[in-house]
Amino acid sequence: MLLAVDVGNSHTTVGVFEEDELRCELRLATRRGWTRDELAVGLKQALDLAGLDFSVLHHAIVACVVPPVLGPLQQALARYVGVDPLVVGPGVRTGMPIRYDPPQDVGADRIVTAVAAHERHGAPDGDRGIVVVDFGTATTFDVVSPKPEYLGGVIAPGIGIAADALFARAAKLPRVDISRPERVVGRNTVGAIQSGLVYGYIGLVEGLIGRIREEVAWPCRVVATGGFAPVVADRSSAIDVVDDALVLEGLRLIHLRNAPTRAR
Repeated sequence: MLLAVDVGNSHTTVGVFEEDELRCELRLATRRGWTRDELAVGLKQALDLAGLDFSVLHHAIVACVVPPVLGPLQQALARYVGVDPLVVGPGVRTGMPIRYDPPQDVGADRIVTAVAAHERHGAPDGDRGIVVVDFGTATTFDVVSPKPEYLGGVIAPGIGIAADALFARAAKLPRVDISRPERVVGRNTVGAIQSGLVYGYIGLVEGLIGRIREEVAWPCRVVATGGFAPVVADRSSAIDVVDDALVLEGLRLIHLRNAPTRAR
């Protein structure tokens, strides 16, 4: 089986594939101070919840945007699982040329989701591109041409960051749950903040998607992913589909493209 791990700034997503079937998906809070052994314990406990153990894992692939975690994670997988993970980065075959300057500056998670989005939502005849909007710690927009090529994108503060900044910098404003309010015009402070966050980000998404469509020379399908994607996508005409499976599916595809003859 294949262990796929995506280490993000806020959460670490763990998946186990048996060939192309996702047997389990688990989420851990990312901690920059993780040691090798703490990571091994966390992975073991997570897999125990799914009724799996280290002995079933024969391969691993990792995407990591938190550099202090990568070394301990590689050490944990080598010592306790007995696998040397493929790490998504320069030199790894993705099947998608990176037209970014320099290419190594693109976060591994952005490449992974772009690969999966093209595979799952690109047009079979290659007449449209893809824009992936990832509502994570940052809100990112990644543009994939019909060829496909990774062309670049946009990075904006995430909804959670905006909410935290309001709470931290405005003394009289409370911390609120990020959920869609009943109306745009808030009738109380909580409703007004929620409206600013949710409908403000809907406006941000629609405005940037409109500008991206003007800039590229082909039609594109907009795919949303990440924790806050359903909150925004439900009210936005700019988003065509929500797909929460992109990061793990992208890792599986990249593993196959780098080890086509190995057991999965």
